[in-house]
Amino acid sequence: MERLFGATSGTPYVKDAFHRRVVAGEVGAVNPADEGTKAAAWYALEIPAGGEVVIQLRLCPEAEATDAPFGPGFDAIFAARIAESEQYHRTHRDAPLTDAERVVVRQADAGLLWSRQFYHYIVEHWRDGDPGQPPPPAGREHGRNRGWDHLWARDVLSMPDSWEYPWFAAWDHAFHCVAMARIDPAFAKKQILLLCREWYMHPNGQLPAYEFAFGDVNPPVHAWAAWRIYQLSADRGGKDRMFLEAAFLKCIVNFTWWVNREDVEGDNLFAGGFLGLDNVGVFDRSHGPPGGGRLEQADATAWMAFYCTTMLAIALELAREEPEYGDIASKFFEHFVAIANAMNHLGGAGMWHEGDGFYYDQMVTAAGPQPMRIRSMVGVIPLFAAECLEDAHLEQLPTFRDRMRWFLANKPALGNDVSFMPRLGANRLLAIPTRARLACVLRYVLDEGELLSPHGVRSLSKAHARDPYVMEVDGERREVRYTPGESDSGLFGGNSNWRGPIWFPVNYLLAEALKRYHRFYGESFTIECPTGSGVFLNLHEVAEELERRLVRLFLADAAGARPCHGARAMYAQDPHFKDLVLFHEYFHGDDGRGLGASHQTGWTALASNLLELVAQGRAAKRP
Repeated sequence: MERLFGATSGTPYVKDAFHRRVVAGEVGAVNPADEGTKAAAWYALEIPAGGEVVIQLRLCPEAEATDAPFGPGFDAIFAARIAESEQYHRTHRDAPLTDAERVVVRQADAGLLWSRQFYHYIVEHWRDGDPGQPPPPAGREHGRNRGWDHLWARDVLSMPDSWEYPWFAAWDHAFHCVAMARIDPAFAKKQILLLCREWYMHPNGQLPAYEFAFGDVNPPVHAWAAWRIYQLSADRGGKDRMFLEAAFLKCIVNFTWWVNREDVEGDNLFAGGFLGLDNVGVFDRSHGPPGGGRLEQADATAWMAFYCTTMLAIALELAREEPEYGDIASKFFEHFVAIANAMNHLGGAGMWHEGDGFYYDQMVTAAGPQPMRIRSMVGVIPLFAAECLEDAHLEQLPTFRDRMRWFLANKPALGNDVSFMPRLGANRLLAIPTRARLACVLRYVLDEGELLSPHGVRSLSKAHARDPYVMEVDGERREVRYTPGESDSGLFGGNSNWRGPIWFPVNYLLAEALKRYHRFYGESFTIECPTGSGVFLNLHEVAEELERRLVRLFLADAAGARPCHGARAMYAQDPHFKDLVLFHEYFHGDDGRGLGASHQTGWTALASNLLELVAQGRAAKRP
């Protein structure tokens, strides 16, 4: 009370009592009667050099207390729980992992479980303040999360990091659930549906972004997460169609919000602020270009195309048992075609730059559109929206098949564009780039002097180290320069940086997309990997190479060093630390050392899924 409101507390024993007693030596900070709502055990121990001291603790109801709580029975409980845990993880992570890989996987999975937390935030109560307590500041009435009075959070949620980020973040949350689908599919499904419930989702269909600004716009990845959880958990008791349908129906509401709110001009080009890529731009993309005009975002538009292809895939799956979903599938098919057409052709070339062979944001002013020629993850995200449709499946869905044929016959300006409906064998491909444009973008992605690092794909091209993107903004020179580590600027990104580091979520989505392209193109499409190496791989092999680079972040070399730990010798040499792995928020674009939050086992726990894929791929290649 004193520290927050300057008011007198009702008791001298308050929440920071332990700190005051132990650190400051303030004896009167704790209740001498040994009474209260919180308690702590405090030991003063002398630990010999190279030695150890073990403290045993057992909690039980007072009526069940015994004179001998420790001993063989105590140790047996620990042994049994360890054995149960080992069995559980080997059952749920059943890929042929090496012992070194399993060490990493176990810790990533444990971090996901540890980061679950009870989250209690009722916006209406926070705004009004607690009854019987001093009133909150007057500005709170019109402060953050205004308009979200319906939000009533009182649930166990998966947090990005219960220590550094003890609140949920919508797009982080989706990736957590995909990583969790293998070890606890039931919880993953409940979490995906939870943020779509009426006490979280806004009545207009928007998903809450994060505590400090529920109204921010995050990439629409919940439909993808539901689809992947449905697939990844299928071997744990069969396909959960009821879950998939529930998630799909909620995502329809969210999709409608996106279309009505973020497509300002009604031209199928979207803008939605950061979209998770905090400071990748030369100005704050949440507020548009300085001096007026508007920004058309390659990533926002591509995220919506990706949303369409994912919803289409789900609708076609649901239509296997309920044919009426074929009508809904047609809606997402036609919407995807419109978005892809706008991205490739609106105004001539859409958001494609023919000279560079890359997708860029465009700043539209009275002088016309100006491409923001920053080679970054913004121009790679258009590759994510790719879905291979099998004719054999479509023949089982006559409603969708007939509508698609009508569309192709009567909308030739859209349907005949090979970007949308090239045909190979018995399959069809929905994708934004043509085959030629896909190859152009991948040459940058796989160039180690551009986007490809030893540990994944960078968020900004390394070429911008020698050639930064420069723009005059309000008479001030602004630039975007390759910064492989922590951000060197506090501009509209805080402590986050998308100007060079490696981020797991977008790398994961890219690897998945490349496998979908391979499903269509097969061996007919190969590309040099890395660019300039003379080695040509098909797209599935390129995806596997990216996966191997990503998981190497966490695997120890012959000297015991893991790239994610950088030059910290303790993690390579100290026997107490060498087997411990940290899962950071993002990673240095050159050397791979961990950056940002050091315990972000949320989306970086996707490393477990990738390690399983690497192990399975290795086993498949053995004679």
